Amino acid sequence: MGAFANVLKQIDEVAVFLEDDFEDKKALKSALKNLKKPQKVHKTTLKIKLDNGKTRTFKAFRSQHNNSRGPYKGGIRFHPNVSEDEVKALSTWMSIKNAVVGVAYGGGKGGIVVDPKELSEAELERLSRAYARFLSKFVGPWIDIPAPDVNTGGREMAWMLDEYEKVHKQSTPATFTGKPIELGGSLGRTEATGRGGSYVLEFDSALTGVTPVKTSVAVQGFGNVGYWFSKLASDMGYRIVAVSDSSGALYVKKGLNIDKVKEDKDKYGSFEKIAKVSKDKYKLIDNEDLLGLGVDILVPAALENAITKKNAGGIKAKTIIEMANGPVTPEADTILEKNKIEVIPDVLSNAGGVTVSYFEWVQNLHGYSWKEDRVNSELREMMKKAFDSIFEIKKQKNVTWRKAAYILALKRLVTAMMLRGRC
Repeated sequence: MGAFANVLKQIDEVAVFLEDDFEDKKALKSALKNLKKPQKVHKTTLKIKLDNGKTRTFKAFRSQHNNSRGPYKGGIRFHPNVSEDEVKALSTWMSIKNAVVGVAYGGGKGGIVVDPKELSEAELERLSRAYARFLSKFVGPWIDIPAPDVNTGGREMAWMLDEYEKVHKQSTPATFTGKPIELGGSLGRTEATGRGGSYVLEFDSALTGVTPVKTSVAVQGFGNVGYWFSKLASDMGYRIVAVSDSSGALYVKKGLNIDKVKEDKDKYGSFEKIAKVSKDKYKLIDNEDLLGLGVDILVPAALENAITKKNAGGIKAKTIIEMANGPVTPEADTILEKNKIEVIPDVLSNAGGVTVSYFEWVQNLHGYSWKEDRVNSELREMMKKAFDSIFEIKKQKNVTWRKAAYILALKRLVTAMMLRGRC
């Protein structure tokens, strides 16, 4: 089952819970039908010149899901597995995520089918600028605000912003978020997704009464999100026993020194190499083994569909905090629920990034920069409000965290569509 089919199934599973909230059942049905397809999907083939003088083409996409609550918002990823199905799914999740945390955005997502490791920096710049020219007709500060995602960051946003401004012949920093600070980026944006997840970890621990120092955590993924989640959770006292990259996972039962792991990762490039040079300091396990570790909390922070019906039965963690987008399939969700494993969904857990992107957009529009303490304080407040709202629905309707989050989001989206007369 593809990612887009997964999100449609998730919407269907909670539709019945919305019936008591809306008198006009016909309008509700129409709104939900509209939410099950993006409003627009843009696609093209980009052509750039390589350093050797040859040309190469790349497929590129931008899905704009729903703008009833505000401009489309979502990242741009550079990855070989980018597809139309994937960006449609991710843009739908972005609409839901933005509604969950209450920011005034709809959902968007874009990407290019490329392995960025195969391109030089100059080639990546040409590709980024070509994509920005393609997007220039479809995005803008009040239309669609892209941001970094997998394999993109401030560097790519700077190139894209510059190209977009060349096309439109005006300064529009609010068109892209996740920019370098010098170009209007927000303090706290780099670690925002991981920080938001660490707040969710903190709130859930308070709810369940667990003590950080007695809590073991395994994190699948050590990119920007996985690293910052691990770093901040470790600083809070949680015992991070395993982290992984594409080459494998480092495991130490007593807990890892995340700062040292990051230093070694930067030095050696992969966890497999780190394990080889460090001899007995770390145990190298594969990513599948990490998912089955007997830990208190499991954090999938890599790509979607990490936990499926094939491996869900082997999950031993008490709680899963989703930091990747769509890491648990609907079939796996059913198994995890049966096994009484709590799953705190991505649309809440990893919403810190888009929330601080929203703050960046607000700062750009106002021409005024916030201090980092304010960014983190406002992020915590919004994450807490969303967490508490979802927990109340969870209790009232006796549903899972995911279903409660979707009920909250879909109610907000349907209401906005009804107020606009779109159903």
